[in-house]
Amino acid sequence: MSRSQLFLNRPFHFAMRFLLAGGAALLSGPAAAQTAAAEWVATTPTAPWVVQPKLVATAPAGAADAEIDLAHPLQTIQGFGTCFNELGWTSLSTLPPADRESIMRELFAPGVGANFTICRMPVGANDFSRDWYSYDETPGDFAMAHFSIANDEQTLIPFIKNAQRYQPALALWASPWSPPTWMKYNHHYAAAAVLPEYRKVFPTLAENGLPVDRQGKEGHNLFIQEDKYFTAYALYFAKFLDAYRQRGIRIGMVMPQNEFNSPQVFPSCPWTAGGLARFVGYLQPQLASRKVDLFFGTMERANETLVDSVLRDPRSGPAIKGVGFQWAGKGAIAGVHQRYPALTLYQTEQECGDGKNDWKYCVYTWGLMKQYLTSGANAYLYWNTSLKKGGISRWGWSQNSLVTVDETAKTYQFNPEYYLLKHLSHYVQPGAKRLSTSGAFTNLLAFQNPDKSIVVVAQNEGSQAQAVRFKIGARTLAPVFQANSFNTLLLH
Repeated sequence: MSRSQLFLNRPFHFAMRFLLAGGAALLSGPAAAQTAAAEWVATTPTAPWVVQPKLVATAPAGAADAEIDLAHPLQTIQGFGTCFNELGWTSLSTLPPADRESIMRELFAPGVGANFTICRMPVGANDFSRDWYSYDETPGDFAMAHFSIANDEQTLIPFIKNAQRYQPALALWASPWSPPTWMKYNHHYAAAAVLPEYRKVFPTLAENGLPVDRQGKEGHNLFIQEDKYFTAYALYFAKFLDAYRQRGIRIGMVMPQNEFNSPQVFPSCPWTAGGLARFVGYLQPQLASRKVDLFFGTMERANETLVDSVLRDPRSGPAIKGVGFQWAGKGAIAGVHQRYPALTLYQTEQECGDGKNDWKYCVYTWGLMKQYLTSGANAYLYWNTSLKKGGISRWGWSQNSLVTVDETAKTYQFNPEYYLLKHLSHYVQPGAKRLSTSGAFTNLLAFQNPDKSIVVVAQNEGSQAQAVRFKIGARTLAPVFQANSFNTLLLH
């Protein structure tokens, strides 16, 4: 994990003057300077989301530790969000209804908490579904006569509709982890057998029943590469979109495969970039007739040429409206953004952690957020909204979540990564522009909202309080950040 260099060059007496002022900025510059108040909220390991005394913005005086460039805005931010998966809903469903509604309101209601505006959902089984399933497991059903989303009526549909109660304009996109098994060469949801060496890392890993000789391989297509299968799978997507729309849920974008390079012990399906490009030719007409966008992804490798090959392929390139990146894909996003600056780029899945939901991983997450957003990402999404205590999946993998539910005590808690994400999502509006920054203090992100307000999110990762001077246009903010804290400043 990369860590920004701690910058603290203010003399001790200067820092103490700020501390004695309760964290407010010292007035500086001409006495007649116009002033404005900036909102400030801070999170530490022991005190999440504490509103601080408002800061006084003053005319610039002296050198700044960080300067926010208002003149050259960068990429547009479409929003922040999370994912609807089955174990998210089953965990929330163990709580009293009033508590569940309180959580959903905090996550989705405008102006209340996280302000989530864009979310992901799976198409069929995934690593945090209750079990294996697809929407059509009838072998050879190329006409999709037996297609059904009955499974989702119990979990995903009530989850999404509950969120829509609080955020009716919620944008939603979807991707499959695995096609129906009869469309794959190995006729199984998984693409990797559970080998003994895996148990050294994941001792609780569940058996999946896949023989070693039926495993998929990175760089090979596990989906059957025949026209009738491509046509049927495109129809599968179309049926999925139509069925959800009939239930009042409009899905605005799809990605054809989650982590297409990765054979996993849970539902997965490796493809080659060429195989996906070919499938896009079948899928795009079904999407276009429904006014649904197509993104390429999710990209989980630091290999920019995989993206280039799909974007430059005449079968797929004209249809691709954006690209999604996660995990090691963070190493490819900056180069793709440089070559295709007008292309929409999503960070599609927050790295999942180990179920401990501790502050250390929260700090690591901040590093990921900085990397993706400074590399050109237009949206940032978390993976597990809610999990039961321990965060164990159907397949035995413990992961982090925004909310942890204790099903025995019927209680819940928001985890550190939730508050970190909220430090951005609560304040950064859809349509905001990211702003570049300069100076010796680099542990920050900055944005300008459509209403022209400025959002600065910064970390003090040190063990001592840190005074930082921010120059924002013709104004200066000079907070003193608590040790080991995340902070958001909002300047109107």
